[in-house]
Amino acid sequence: MSKQIWRAGNMLYPVPAVMVSCALPGERANIITVAWTGTICSSPAMVSISIRPERYSYHMIKESGEFVINLTTEKLVRAVDYCGVCSGRNVDKYSEMHLTPGCASKVSVPLIEESPVNIECRVTEVLELGSHHMFLALVEAVDVDERYLDAEGRFDLNSAGLLVYSHGEYIALGKKLGTFGYSVRRKKRSSKRGK
Repeated sequence: MSKQIWRAGNMLYPVPAVMVSCALPGERANIITVAWTGTICSSPAMVSISIRPERYSYHMIKESGEFVINLTTEKLVRAVDYCGVCSGRNVDKYSEMHLTPGCASKVSVPLIEESPVNIECRVTEVLELGSHHMFLALVEAVDVDERYLDAEGRFDLNSAGLLVYSHGEYIALGKKLGTFGYSVRRKKRSSKRGK
């Protein structure tokens, strides 16, 4: 097997394709598509998003100290793309994409009702790293769509048709290949009783 050596670049794919909602008093709420987002810590629950300072949403998030990460699905793919290429300076993305702004429980930023999961966040730190600045944030609340709860109240997020971004393309997540820890889990021995 031979491999080419390319210049240093971000080739960590796939990544979540999320819509981040933000707002400031007196300004129209906005949505920015972000692919550079991730989990930082589980206790306390923390996440990060990375945004270029020249993006319209940047000042809203920096000044308000709040944002909502809205997970996306196949049904939202057109809105995901639109909110990533059109500027909120010029258009009302909620209106253009027929998205419903909802009331968050812990932050003053609207969430997106059509999203299966909304993660309400409060900024704790901004790291100015280069082309992008990283917002570190505490998760204040998580809103989940009850349509994805089973009869026992378990959340079946994987049935939502989640979306990821990989090297310029949006991809729907597919079939399950295993569950956490399956590679080391002991198999139950079947007992056969003789007659």
